[in-house]
Amino acid sequence: MKVLNSPAISPFGGINFVIKEAIDLNINKLIENNLPPLPQQSTYNWFDIIMSYWSVFFCGGDCAEDLAINLKDGLLENPFIKIPSPDRVLERLKSLSVPSVVLKTKKGKSKNQFSIHEELNLLNIQLLNKLSTFQKKDVTLDYDNTIIYTSKADAKYAYTKSTGYCPGVGIIDNHVVYVENRNGNCASHTLQDETIDRMMLLLKQENISVKTIRADSASYAFDIVTTMLKHAKTIFVRAKLKTTVIDAISQISEWNQIKVGNEIMYRGTVNFVPFKEAARKSHRNDDLREFRLVITKKKNKTGQLNVFTGEACEYSAIMTNDFDMTDDQVVNFYNQRGAKEREFDVMKNDFGWNNMPFSRLEQNTVFLIITAMCRNFYNHIITVFSKRVKGLNAKSRIKKFIFRFICIPAKWIKTGRSMKLRLYGEIAFRT
Repeated sequence: MKVLNSPAISPFGGINFVIKEAIDLNINKLIENNLPPLPQQSTYNWFDIIMSYWSVFFCGGDCAEDLAINLKDGLLENPFIKIPSPDRVLERLKSLSVPSVVLKTKKGKSKNQFSIHEELNLLNIQLLNKLSTFQKKDVTLDYDNTIIYTSKADAKYAYTKSTGYCPGVGIIDNHVVYVENRNGNCASHTLQDETIDRMMLLLKQENISVKTIRADSASYAFDIVTTMLKHAKTIFVRAKLKTTVIDAISQISEWNQIKVGNEIMYRGTVNFVPFKEAARKSHRNDDLREFRLVITKKKNKTGQLNVFTGEACEYSAIMTNDFDMTDDQVVNFYNQRGAKEREFDVMKNDFGWNNMPFSRLEQNTVFLIITAMCRNFYNHIITVFSKRVKGLNAKSRIKKFIFRFICIPAKWIKTGRSMKLRLYGEIAFRT
């Protein structure tokens, strides 16, 4: 087989359209105006650094080193950004970190290491406000924590008996709006009310109105629920099966039979006032509220009776202050959180959260937020480009987007005193 060498052609021609879209949205100006000034002799600006890092994920890479190894020839000739070395990218991102803080609860003795970066989170929210796909009026916010396993030097053991971090994340639709990193030994409920307070204040600062907050059972605590109600009209929280909840279940006299798949279940509702003991101890009885408890029960497999209810059942409880929805509507609305939790899978596998680049918690917080911004920008890209390019779908994961759009051979050529992008294939992109 004879091989003929030819001038280099970029295998990632589609990335040029992605970078151009970011510039058209003035994301480059947003980044430059909100990050610390770089030295005058600096060859690369902040947009060069961050867009180069984003391009790693848009071109199928998973770490900054891909800029020098797998993506170098495909990105160097573009006229939009200068491509720095991986070391320069990581050095600049590391410089954005702020020291982590150690916080203690009122009663606990554990040292909880938090990494709070309000400036970068604010930049992320400002970026979201530039995207046509982001809704900002009367939205539903989902809050959750996830374990990111890592063997970094400062990572602590989580409840899963492995080392890692446990960031708290706020999600609206499929947009990550807030990230606050915690070390692995910090429980999800620990000081969560303060985290939610910081998040909501940033959202309000950028005129994003949250109507509803949904959260899992880690948020079933007096301080956390009170904070949620301070910022949202309605809340939906998975209730823990504590004494007050069990007592409320015992008061339900009417159960409606429902069928979920092949299983027969029963659903009922009751009003109750939780957290009375916590309110009494903290002298905050004025913060007590009546809530609605929607219970779904099914027969357990062991046949063992519950000592309080006298039934051989498993219970699932959702607490809300919405008294207008039907029981089924409450459960269906809360179960939509499942789609939001899949965002963690997207972040970990598509946008690098499983591969922490730095050795310290606060430095990796910068990485988490910068890649969350990349994910948010991708939501805009795939939604807008799917309307222009045949074969793309607004719900496609980034791997399909790379195969169908990014990976098209291209080369920049100079003709008529201007630079033009020559594509070697059909992309049918309407500019």
